[in-house]
Amino acid sequence: MDEPSAFIDVEDRLNVAEIIKDYVVMKGMSAIIVDHDIQFVDHLSDTMIVFEGLPGKEGHVYGPVPKREGMNRVLKNLDITYRRDKLTGRPRINKPGSQLDQQQRHKGEYYYTA
Repeated sequence: MDEPSAFIDVEDRLNVAEIIKDYVVMKGMSAIIVDHDIQFVDHLSDTMIVFEGLPGKEGHVYGPVPKREGMNRVLKNLDITYRRDKLTGRPRINKPGSQLDQQQRHKGEYYYTA
């Protein structure tokens, strides 16, 4: 599926992810989902293939790898760290330079711990 979260409001994106996940599990099959919404990918995936390189010049494929490893690599490439909000449990991007951002970067963990 190519960007199944496109043009869907934020509230419904996770519902769509859940429907896709349930269908794949029910059918006992795999699905390849291409999307740019980090929260959508985080909610839906269990493994990842990361595409890297220079657009129109060169490309490299990394994976398939477990979601944690793939997300850590993508977030490092984007130069952002990701956490779960303590109150809501929702994924959030850390403010650059914040204490948590600095701690995660120091550990090389751009993706939150489970």
